[in-house]
Formats: sequence, structure tokens, C-alpha cells
Amino acid sequence: MAGIENALPLATAPTSVKMAVNLGGLAMKNPVTTASGTFAAGREYGDFVDAASLGAVTTKGVSLNGWEGNASPRIAETPSGMLNSIGLQNPGVAHLKEHDLPWLAERGATAIVNVSGHSFDEYVQVIEALEDAPVDAYEVNISCPNVDAGGMTIGTCTDSVEAVVSRCRAATKRPLIVKLTPNVTDVTEIARAAVSAGADALSLINTLLGMAVDAERRRPQLARGVGGLSGPAVKPVALRMVWEVHKAVDVPLLGMGGISNATDAVEFMLAGATAVAVGTANFVNPHATVEIIDGIAQYCERHGIEDVQELIGALEW
Repeated sequence: MAGIENALPLATAPTSVKMAVNLGGLAMKNPVTTASGTFAAGREYGDFVDAASLGAVTTKGVSLNGWEGNASPRIAETPSGMLNSIGLQNPGVAHLKEHDLPWLAERGATAIVNVSGHSFDEYVQVIEALEDAPVDAYEVNISCPNVDAGGMTIGTCTDSVEAVVSRCRAATKRPLIVKLTPNVTDVTEIARAAVSAGADALSLINTLLGMAVDAERRRPQLARGVGGLSGPAVKPVALRMVWEVHKAVDVPLLGMGGISNATDAVEFMLAGATAVAVGTANFVNPHATVEIIDGIAQYCERHGIEDVQELIGALEW
């Protein structure tokens, strides 16, 4: 984290390696974006990272109207990771359009907006509200509880996945990335459903459902009891799921889950990811994204790789 004490925006270093990738129609100058919910909409990291140097900035999940989120405490540190139960707190799509997206556009950043909703219609309404905004792609978060289905998580049932993705597909011609939950029996079934409904790309994994207990108080550490586990602890699960989905569908994948350094990122690409998202690592090291981009380029240089796309699915047996 050299220079972090000076809070200077860090940009990527020059390289001879071709770093550009295409994620389902989204042109990225390099294969690294931020994981939704760990980078706000970029402004908060503006002193540390040149947003335009990233492959993309993925915003925190946005809903039609503001959501208050869950009660505190809603974050708990765990071995090699963390639990969060933020509850998709956000000020709503109008605020994103007015304040955050113009900031990203002024800096020349590529913007992926993470779309959330409590109903099928809300997803569509958010996308419709953003169609005249500077957005390069949408990431549809299907890990939300669906009030149309009694609160069941949308992403755990193929029927509800197809329903929400097909509606979102009809609402936009922009690249549509569908974010998969790992809390299912067979992630490839959900992946196929999303692709059949019109997804241009898939992102995975979202957080694993977990729990932390305070033994002295005999109480859960989170107010809701359970939360989403992220960080290095989930990486083996995430790698396995990316590998499985890569074999099951023909659309590009955005891999995430415990990526802390360039080696982690390369592993995801070898398993089949076209690009990667850095999440929890941003809380530990605000420069993580740029350092990972540079590290991927250095890996390619060491191994005589001229184009980063040569890494995609190049796992050998």
C-alpha cells in the first residue's frame, strides 16, 4: 500500500500486455471492476483510486426508492472474512442519477449499476429510470427477497430467475449481467435459467449465508442473526462455482469471492472468468483494485502472455 498515507489517486502502470476484455458487450480496458457494496459509487475512494483506470466501477445496489437497510449491529469480522447484513441500504435511483453517475462520467469511468428490487416490477422500474443516464451496463442482483413470491430469494428458483431476467432484458439493450447467489443446490441450473432469459453475462458469487455468535453474551453478533460471508474464506467455493458455470454456459463470467491480490484474480480467470470483481479487499487496502490490475499484467509479462484473454478458461489438467 505504498503512498496510501498521502491519499493520492493511484492509476495503473503502463504495460505491453493487451489488457482489454469484453464482458457480454461491455468493453473493459482491463479485467478488474469493484464488487457491488464495497466501493459505494466510487466517489468515496476518489482520493485513493483513479476510477477511470479500472475496467469498470460497479455501484452499490440501487432500488427505486431509498431503503433504510437492517438494524445494527450489521457487520461482524470472522476468520479470513467478514459477515454483513447491511440490507442493501441505499438512497434510491434518483440520488444515484443526480449525484454519483455524473461524477463517474466526468472522470471517464466505465459504470456498471447494480440493480436491486423487492418485486419484478421494481427491477424494471429502476432500469427504466436509468436508461437516460450514463450507464454502461447493469448488474441484476437476484439475491433480493421477492415480495411477489412470499419473500423467497429470487435467485434460488429458476422460474423467478427467468421471470425477472426476461423483464429486465425487455427493458434495455444495454449489457445485462446477472449476479448469482451461491446459496443454491446447483448453481449451473440458475446460470442456465438466467442465460435462457437473456443475460449477456453472469457474475458470481454473491455472499454465502453465514452466522457469528457471541458466546459470552449467548447472542448472535448480527442483529438479524445471519448475514453474507465474504473475503478470502469464500474463495475456494467461488472458484469452484465459476469453474462449474464456465463449463455450463457460453456467456462471459465476472468472477468474485475473496480476491485479495493478482494471483487470486488470475486463478479466477484460469477457472473461466473473463473479468473479476474485487470486494472485501477494498476495505483492507483502498488501492487493491489498481494493484491487482498491475499484478495481472506483471503475471502475463512473466509468462510470455501478450493478451490477458489468453488466461480465460486456460486451466490445465
